[in-house]
Amino acid sequence: MPGGKRGPELISVIGLIVLLVMVFGGFAFTGGNLGVVMHALPHEMLIIGGAAAGATIISTDIKGMKAIGGAFGAIVKGPKYKRADYGAAIFLTTRLMKMLKSEGAVAVEPHIEDPATSSIFAEYPQFLKDPVFLHLLTDSIRLLVVSTGGLSPNAVEEVIDTAIETHHAHAHKPVEALTTLADGLPALGIVAAVLGVIKTMGSIDKPPAILGGMIGSALVGTFLGVLLSYGIVGPCAARLKAVIDMDSEIYLVVRRVIIASLRGQPQPLVIEAARTAIQPANQPSFTEVFDGLRGK
Repeated sequence: MPGGKRGPELISVIGLIVLLVMVFGGFAFTGGNLGVVMHALPHEMLIIGGAAAGATIISTDIKGMKAIGGAFGAIVKGPKYKRADYGAAIFLTTRLMKMLKSEGAVAVEPHIEDPATSSIFAEYPQFLKDPVFLHLLTDSIRLLVVSTGGLSPNAVEEVIDTAIETHHAHAHKPVEALTTLADGLPALGIVAAVLGVIKTMGSIDKPPAILGGMIGSALVGTFLGVLLSYGIVGPCAARLKAVIDMDSEIYLVVRRVIIASLRGQPQPLVIEAARTAIQPANQPSFTEVFDGLRGK
């Protein structure tokens, strides 16, 4: 099965462009003066953006800030695992479980103890870059190796489920931070607008034309807060959650292969149980999986 990856998924960038063109273009098309908005934009963005950054720093730590920064790359690129990778995950996990069953712990130990030097893992380099995948797979098999007696499949399944849930909860931290930020942006927009009104009231002796421009600039703050919240940050949080959820599906492939193998199911059923659990967009065909396994 080919292992090539598709190019970056730029659908989010396209959506952002459409959003901005329709909002600002629609405003100009209906006779609005973009000059007033553009004049106030830098000042209002400074207040709202600065306040948003400060609030985020208060609510998280350095690791959290780095995770939020890295999240935007995931939003643009989309899921890191593509269709071919799901087949590769089935192949890799199946081979290791088959080796453990047929050749014993001595044969499989070198591969799970040092995947970087393993001839088997070398065929699947995409997984060497994912420590979560590596630890889930190797630690689960290591648990089977060090156990002196037979392990209950249900007990092993519980351990694997806990590992996946722990990772999932941690991976969603940037989503929670972005969602919180989106919830607060309209209020920060109001803060910027109120400051603009205060500034206007301090110039109440100015001509109506000038006061109108100042009030219009103040209202840009409210507009920006709402636009950033519901048009950009909120959708980014939803997109990031979808990306994380899609990439987490590959860990379920490992889980299904290991548990089905422990339950003594025939290998074709083990493989099919893992394959059919993959969402249709990434699910390799029956022929692709079984033809690929014949050469392993």
